[in-house]
Amino acid sequence: MTMGISSFGKILGIFVGVAAISVNVGIGPKGIRQLRKLIHADQGVKALYDSIRQAADVAMGEDPNPIDTLRTEGLLQGDPRKTATWEAIKDLHKMYALAVAWRVTGRQEYFNKASVYLFAWADSNHSRGDPIDDTNLDPAIDAYDMVKAGLTSGENRKISGWLRQTAAAEIHSGYNRSERATSHNNWNSHRLKIIGEIGFAIGDKQLQDYATDGIRQQIDHNLKPDGSSEDFISRDALHYHVYDLEPLLKLAIVLKRATGIDYYHYVAPSGSSLAGSVQWLLPYLDGRQTHAEFVNSTVEFDRRRAQNGQAEFRSGTLFEPRHGIPTVTLASWFDEELLPLEHKLTGSEARFPNWQAVINELNR
Repeated sequence: MTMGISSFGKILGIFVGVAAISVNVGIGPKGIRQLRKLIHADQGVKALYDSIRQAADVAMGEDPNPIDTLRTEGLLQGDPRKTATWEAIKDLHKMYALAVAWRVTGRQEYFNKASVYLFAWADSNHSRGDPIDDTNLDPAIDAYDMVKAGLTSGENRKISGWLRQTAAAEIHSGYNRSERATSHNNWNSHRLKIIGEIGFAIGDKQLQDYATDGIRQQIDHNLKPDGSSEDFISRDALHYHVYDLEPLLKLAIVLKRATGIDYYHYVAPSGSSLAGSVQWLLPYLDGRQTHAEFVNSTVEFDRRRAQNGQAEFRSGTLFEPRHGIPTVTLASWFDEELLPLEHKLTGSEARFPNWQAVINELNR
């Protein structure tokens, strides 16, 4: 049975009233109220939300398919381990859809099913400390952040324990040793994002501090004063520049929401900044410049992927500006002057050309 507005208001009232619980990763109570208004007022937002609601409805009739260990990093397309992981990752997007549908409609069955998916993954999944694998957990962390106020203390301990194990595995991983490039290249950007999202979702101060200290160091060491990045230099690919910026931008948004501190415009001792690295990318997105990808990459895996028939990794392939849409959309949370470029890249004149643009509005 669908709840009426008054019943839904009671749910939101309970949600707001849990003083010990704050939402800094998913959509918070104020954002949900705004989203409900936008769904009624903006046909574009309604269409985007309807696709999420439809995904939630499909998920209602399906069973979770958790995987014990995520395996994507270092595997070629077609590897059965990678294929199985991508199939299981569909669950994470189902959790998110169910959580959003519950918050918007108040229908308890959406909450119940989201919980079933979260518990299944908490029971089955364990991190091996690889941030390129764990970065895929974003939708699950968002979902948990939105439903945690409706869970019992024991249920919260169960899910937070799963997420805490993931964060601990990332911190203590062999990939996180200072002598390894993976401690300061794009791997670390994804590592910090996941640790920060988990820290604020489960209320763990040590994890929050780790991510906060880490983003300052990462901006200083990974990004360059001219705006380029360590990953662009080593891979000779804008593909990896945007892959490096996206997690840092996501983390910067979480930190701004939670603490009020702006790490997008923060300038490190080296003179580097997230804002500067986004600005450095813009000529390749708006058509002023082009870049032939992977020509001078120092990473053998790039050549292996090209040999495997993955055309986007073939040496000399021109960077496709549309691949920069997620970066521009995330950065526009801090800099609304990027909105015209977002509309150009998406080919849409809609006020909200994608769901992330809606999220930006709700969480700004």
